[in-house]
Amino acid sequence: MEKFKFYCPTEIIFGKDSELSTASLIKKYNGHNVLIVYGGGSVKRSGLLDKICQQLSNDNLSYMTLGGVQPNPVVCFVNDAVKKAYQANIDFVLAIGGGSVIDTAKAIAHGLKYPQNDIWDIWTKKITLTNTTPMGSIVTLAAAGSETSDSAVLTNEQTGQKRGLSTPFNRPCFAIMNPQLTYSAPNYQKACGIADILMQSCYIAYFQTYINESMFKCVIEHSLLFNI
Repeated sequence: MEKFKFYCPTEIIFGKDSELSTASLIKKYNGHNVLIVYGGGSVKRSGLLDKICQQLSNDNLSYMTLGGVQPNPVVCFVNDAVKKAYQANIDFVLAIGGGSVIDTAKAIAHGLKYPQNDIWDIWTKKITLTNTTPMGSIVTLAAAGSETSDSAVLTNEQTGQKRGLSTPFNRPCFAIMNPQLTYSAPNYQKACGIADILMQSCYIAYFQTYINESMFKCVIEHSLLFNI
């Protein structure tokens, strides 16, 4: 029998309408002034962004929104976001999207504790990360699993370097997972998510081989079923 340890402090809220608990969860983790980070227009077109903003307003939570996160998030976007968020006294970061949005939110959360520094200094470990700002996520794409992981990836567009950072501070406070929220993602993004799931599963240890085999079959079967 293989031995293993599993530690995932992220609170997972799974199921239909689970996003309705967003405001109460933010309050649970002492958030009052929220930065909502998202990517393209799908969360706007689906009405999800407006739904979350209205919910925060109803619960007397202040917020600001920041869209435009691209795949393979870049350092300059994060640095600019940190400046805006710091000036607005943000104390909680909420990601609405997939892995790139969540990784960006993690980086912004870290940067708010080191507002005078370039975020790349944390990724290159010139600065030792000892604290972060609480953050949570509403997942709209099944892919890398950043919503519960201790990792985040950033790209330095000036040097062309892409680096990952693993630290317990990367763990979101909560991850809201309503599968229905993934329906509005474009087929291309769903296909990228499928490839991400399959490729990252190849790194899993041997004792999970049979679990992975079943997951591969499930992912492929449903990809064919929905013509992705």
